[in-house]
Amino acid sequence: MDTVMDPRQKIEDVLETIRPALRSDGGDVEFIDYDTDEGIVQLRLVGACGSCPVSMLTLKQGIERRIMMAVPEVRGILAL
Repeated sequence: MDTVMDPRQKIEDVLETIRPALRSDGGDVEFIDYDTDEGIVQLRLVGACGSCPVSMLTLKQGIERRIMMAVPEVRGILAL
C-alpha cells in the first residue's frame, strides 16, 4: 500500500537538508505555514540569515528552488 506523504512533512524534510549550511553561518530557517489552496510556503530566516544582505537570494534561488523540486504542490515561497 502506497502512503502519500503530507506536503508539510516533505517541506520540513527539505528544510532539514538545508539547515546545516544555514546553521554553520549562524542562521536558520523557520517553517511558519503552508497554504494548500495557494501552494505558498511561509518561511522566516532567523539569526544571521535574517539580516544577511543576500538572504533573499538564498531564499529564492536556494530554498525555494529545492522545495519546489521536491514538493510539486508548492508554487512559491513567502518570506516573513
